[in-house]
Amino acid sequence: MNTIKRTMLGALVAATLVTTAPASEAPEIGQLGWIAGHWCMDRDGERVEEYWLPPRSGLLIGMGRTTTSAKARAFEFMRIQLQAGTPTLLAQPMGEPPVAFTLTRSGADWAHFENAAHDFPKLVEYRRTPQGLHAHIAGPGADGKERRISFDYLACGS
Repeated sequence: MNTIKRTMLGALVAATLVTTAPASEAPEIGQLGWIAGHWCMDRDGERVEEYWLPPRSGLLIGMGRTTTSAKARAFEFMRIQLQAGTPTLLAQPMGEPPVAFTLTRSGADWAHFENAAHDFPKLVEYRRTPQGLHAHIAGPGADGKERRISFDYLACGS
């Protein structure tokens, strides 16, 4: 096979591979892939875990649980997907109906979600840190004063 035919065949194969490759992630969701992983923290005799699957087809799926050595204390299902063109965190603690928190600000390794109409929390934030993953929720407590709960996760097994 001469050089021209080999070059044309190579170009045809490359074009076929490009056109048949799977579609890339929705950029807004794919850019949040840094949250993926199995994250753990121990506090006051409890283990708090979040497990996030990597983004795929415009969807991040997460789940969390809080346990003691004796029993499960809480669980939550979470997902991040586009709603009305905006990345939205949908949280379902203890199997309740989902509550939507819209992405309002973000950077290369952090995301801030808000829902001003929700009682508590009104905001959820995740940040990738050199040590692991930091998350916090915040909003007014029962007494009306600002309440913030932080979670400083390490990769499970660290």
